[in-house]
Amino acid sequence: MALSATLHQFNVQLSHVDRGVYETLELRVGRHPSESGEFLCARVLAYCLECREGLAFSKGLADPDRPALEVRDLTGALQAWIEVGSPDAARLHRASKAAPRVVVYTHHDAERYWRSLAGGRIHRADALELHGLDRALVAAMVGRLERRVNFDLSIADATLYLTLDGQTTSGPLTTFDARTLA
Repeated sequence: MALSATLHQFNVQLSHVDRGVYETLELRVGRHPSESGEFLCARVLAYCLECREGLAFSKGLADPDRPALEVRDLTGALQAWIEVGSPDAARLHRASKAAPRVVVYTHHDAERYWRSLAGGRIHRADALELHGLDRALVAAMVGRLERRVNFDLSIADATLYLTLDGQTTSGPLTTFDARTLA
């Protein structure tokens, strides 16, 4: 018998000062049985960082041909392919052909991941948006992961401030210049 996804509910007070986005988000996110807590939390953080009209979680690990998140316009056309984790160069190559904007949020060792992409064949590699989430911040979120999670997330000057249960953890959002991959 196949295991089913676990549903997590995230209630987020989002203040993304860098982009001028202030929202209250109620997210219901399915967690695939093989999905780690780190990956789930990174997906939720990526959603918050990308918050815009047309943004949605895909089926995630249940549909390996789709990104973790995607943005579609009102006609249903794919506008942004947003990956979480460490997709390989071949996956990013395919994504760059499918969408005008491709973004990666990694919760792994960002420098090592970025080096692994160097020399790989990626369509429009210089246009990739590559971001590293602070590993300690993701770990703090995982440490308080339950079926229902309430948190505040503020982003200012490329720093994330995560408040869970009255405790605030902060960490940088590092950005890699993808032009060095080309």
